[in-house]
Formats: sequence, C-alpha cells, structure tokens
Amino acid sequence: MAEAKPDNQPNTGSPQPQYLQALTGQPALVTGASSGIGKATALGLAKAGADVVVNYIGNPAPAEDIAHAIEALGRRALAIEADVSKEDDVERMFAQAIQHFGTLHIAVSNAGLQADAPFDEMTLEQWNKVIGVNLTGQFLTARAAVREFKRRGPKPDISVATGKLLCTSSVHQEIPWAGHVNYATSKGGINMMMRSIAQEVAPLRIRANAIAPGAIRTPINRAAWDTPEAYNKLMELVPYLRIGEPDDIARAAAWLVSDAADYITGATLYIDGGMTLYPGFATGG
Repeated sequence: MAEAKPDNQPNTGSPQPQYLQALTGQPALVTGASSGIGKATALGLAKAGADVVVNYIGNPAPAEDIAHAIEALGRRALAIEADVSKEDDVERMFAQAIQHFGTLHIAVSNAGLQADAPFDEMTLEQWNKVIGVNLTGQFLTARAAVREFKRRGPKPDISVATGKLLCTSSVHQEIPWAGHVNYATSKGGINMMMRSIAQEVAPLRIRANAIAPGAIRTPINRAAWDTPEAYNKLMELVPYLRIGEPDDIARAAAWLVSDAADYITGATLYIDGGMTLYPGFATGG
C-alpha cells in the first residue's frame, strides 16, 4: 500500500467546496453543531442557502462564532443550547427555532459522543450516556421535526418534500468496533430507526436518510491522525489513502437534503474513502 501523506500536508486530492443555492427558504436545525462534522454541516447548509439553528451544549462561544459566520454568508442563524438526550430540552429548542424562523424544513441529527471501555469493564453509566445522546437524542430530534413537518404541511413552492431528516451515523453501524460496544450499538440502532421512520413518513412526502462518515479529521479522533505515524496507520484502513475532511460530509449533506435528491429516502450514504470495503481483504485475505 502506498505511503499516506502525514497530517501536516494538504489533501491535494480533496475536491474544492462547491455548493448550489438549493436550500433557500428552508430553515434547518443541526444538533451538535459547535464543532467537527456538525459545524461543517451547519456552514455547508448555509452556503447552500439555508438559515440555520446551531445547537450546542456547554460553552456558547464556538456556537456563537458559527452563527456569526453563517450571518456573514447572508443567512440567518440562531444558536440554541440543548441537551438532545433530554426531552424537555429538545422540545424547547424546536419551539424557539420555530418561533424564530416560522418553521423548519430540515433537521440534521448530528450530536454524538464516545465513552469507550473494554466491554466487561464498561459501566452502565457509560452505556446509558452514549445511547442517550447518540440514539435517544436522534429519536427526540426526529420526532420533533416530523411533528413540525406535519403541522406545517407541504410547501411545494419551496421544496417538493414536506420535510427532510438527516441522521449522522457512522461506518460502525456496519463495522464492529471492539472497545466501543456502546458507540457501535448506537450507530446500528440509528440505521434501523432511520429506515423505519422513512418507511412510516414517506407517504407524507417526508424523507429520512443518513450519512455514515468514516475517518474524518475532527477533534473527537485527533489521536488517530495527529502525527505522521498515526496517520499512516489509519490509512491502512482507508483504500482512498486520505483522511476525510468535515467539508466532505457537509457537501454531501447539503445535496442529500436538497430537491436534487428527492427520490432518496431510507438510505445511508457512506462517506468513508472505502473503509467499508474491508481493505484487509484487498490482497485475498
């Protein structure tokens, strides 16, 4: 396998960002939007024309900075703190967002975390924390969004779909991950939850899909790419021989919630440089 570029060299093979103004008039909410993939997605939707609710928890400064960056693009933005694992917080967040923007057309459930441990040492608290944010949080967000889409009804002059749901999953809904049983379980649950929602709400012209990132250059996995040695080791798992950038996810997300993808529902789009191709078997296993 070719030697991968160390982290401090640019990904020259990465396409330049391109966004079509396809989401104008469609307010969006992105959970976990103060960093990483969520931040890039919030900015990507704004570049595609959407006004955006930037959800965060904890320090408000990064979320406010992202909101200002969205406003600098000529869009409206609102930063709202909410713990997506708590029903009252999610309901309050949606009420604030709808009051501010009038409605929502797009909900991106992105908030997620890890609490890793060997399986026999994993505590119930670690299990519940990850399932609560990664899976229950997506359920609560999707439920609130569907309720709003149904309340508002179709707006065919704005979008052919009544509403769009986008779940952030992971390659680990497909690839088992020892030492991360709670995380992988949450992502496997997202897959079946999203597909079941999609089946149920499709007759209402509500679309539900997911994106499943692989190795993406974000703070949550810094140890996997922060040194040339770690980066090269990571590339043994990525046939395309580059790490993904948050904007790789954002561009795909903006397309998947646009009318250009209107006939797609119940699908998971893997954005992983081929990680789910099981590169260990490339030489015959």
